[in-house]
Amino acid sequence: MASNFMHYSRDHKFILKEWLDLEEVLNTERFKDGYSVDDIDFILDNALKGAREVIAPTIEDSDKIGAQYENGQVITPASTKEAYFFIQDNGLCSSNYDPNDPAAVPLCVLWSMLEYIIGANPSLGTLYLATGGAAGLIEDFGSQQLKDTYLPKMYSGQWAGTMDLTEPNAGSEVGNISTRAIPTGEPGVYKIKGSKCFISGGDQDITENIIHLTLARIEGSRPGTAGISLFVVPKYLPDENGNPGKFNDVICAGIEHKLGLHGNPTCVMNYGENDDCIGFLVGDPPGEDGIAQGMAQMFNMMNEERLMTGLSAAALAAVAYHNAADYARQRIQGKPTSNPKGEQVAIINHEDVRRSLMMQKAYIDAFRAMAIGTFYLVDIKNNSTDQEKVQHATNIYDVNVPLVKAFCSDYALECISAALQIYGGYGFTEEYPVAELYRDARIYPIWEGTNYIQGMDLVGRKMTMKQGQVFAVWLQEITDFVETNSNNSEFTREFELMKKAEQQFGELQTILNSWREEGKKDMIKLFATRILHATSKLYAAKLLLEMALIAQNRINEIGKDHHDYHFYQGKVASARFFTRNILPEIGALVDIMQEGDCTAIEVDEAILGIGS
Repeated sequence: MASNFMHYSRDHKFILKEWLDLEEVLNTERFKDGYSVDDIDFILDNALKGAREVIAPTIEDSDKIGAQYENGQVITPASTKEAYFFIQDNGLCSSNYDPNDPAAVPLCVLWSMLEYIIGANPSLGTLYLATGGAAGLIEDFGSQQLKDTYLPKMYSGQWAGTMDLTEPNAGSEVGNISTRAIPTGEPGVYKIKGSKCFISGGDQDITENIIHLTLARIEGSRPGTAGISLFVVPKYLPDENGNPGKFNDVICAGIEHKLGLHGNPTCVMNYGENDDCIGFLVGDPPGEDGIAQGMAQMFNMMNEERLMTGLSAAALAAVAYHNAADYARQRIQGKPTSNPKGEQVAIINHEDVRRSLMMQKAYIDAFRAMAIGTFYLVDIKNNSTDQEKVQHATNIYDVNVPLVKAFCSDYALECISAALQIYGGYGFTEEYPVAELYRDARIYPIWEGTNYIQGMDLVGRKMTMKQGQVFAVWLQEITDFVETNSNNSEFTREFELMKKAEQQFGELQTILNSWREEGKKDMIKLFATRILHATSKLYAAKLLLEMALIAQNRINEIGKDHHDYHFYQGKVASARFFTRNILPEIGALVDIMQEGDCTAIEVDEAILGIGS
């Protein structure tokens, strides 16, 4: 594959320095002695430089060599190891989650940097990203002994962490897990026995130990998700000096052979094949009612993993877009519509190529605003002392998580596919980088809860939380924004379309509520994914217009000769294109919902899959 990492930091500087109120986060107790807004350019540019010079050269080894399984061990390419420690040594991962690290940056800044790192080699992500989340679970819910034993080396990246949830017969139905935790007689210490699958980074030869955050069921707990507990299960039990000691009967039984992310070892993990696997309970054992804490604890990590997934998808879409735009400027083919007898021109002059690139840009601007904006909300709710702001940020965050995960990952694939199409036949080959980006990105709509599950989370939980009050707050933000700016003379048509979309979304809610009242769960499930997409498009349009208003003001200030003129023009163009070409799709969905077509659920299953 011809690797060609192309990315830029200007968008992130705009988001962090011109759109978001980053100073509010930097002035909190957690960050007040660290960085200022003036440091952002340096921070981002250094991360981009590292991604370009250190991480990007490893992608070919990750894809072509990949993770190998030999004699019961996972072997990774040598370049992978070097890149992993570069990331950790430069504070780009788990150390940033250490509450005592004075060099830590807000999550919105960290994940802006990580967009470059992930875009440069997405296979690496699973080898370092889960560690911070796993350490965070121990930090939030573990005993002091667990913290003292595991956190220093996890935060440093010396030890890795994983999230071990999925089982062969209990994928999305987590409550069906069969992995057992058997009391040893020592408080908090259990024998673990069972099997997990699709464990990213479940085994590797990079770090000296791997700490598995594993879900299991203690005998006597409730059936379903309510009875699941969370355990720290190290690959090697730490000895008295805190170093890896006895092997803990945690065995990688094999790795999956996948469409993409070949450098990520996706493992089948067996626990206690020799009845000698020890797990340490996180939190308290199940109460007399049989209710355990594991799923609630795990979701503390999973929600951030879902945000990570959305931003990862955006990262790959951005690299594909920049490559496609560069190719379109260089590829000479066809004559312009305005002069059919003239000389051939670069394909970027062709109308449909320009439409495709504009579509990609608008979506990517939306993805980035949604994801980084939501990480900003996490920074506010975790660090602000203003309880009103904390509650508001929490409300918006709760609704945003499924949107960021599903909308970004679904439409990133569309963007990458469109980028591939610009190359023509070359796009289908491995000569150019977009083919691999498409393969690598295909997992994002699937993992961390499929996007159908995200749709059900939105319509079945987030829209109805606290009698619908949380979603009402979320929606009111959009309404207030539109009302405040509806008389803006430079975006008259865009705000007309926003008002129309709001009205159509209200109709969508009316239909959805009627289905709830009538007990039509099948209709809700039939439309859940599409409702999530519509909700996301309404929110995305709002964010794009927020940024467009800022950009237009800057255009009015700087004039056409300024070096940033075209950048700000791009922000305006993204908002215009999205509101005029994508936002109206909400109305089309409402028409379909009003029709109430049930063909998909009423058709005899014998028909499906039969050739015609």
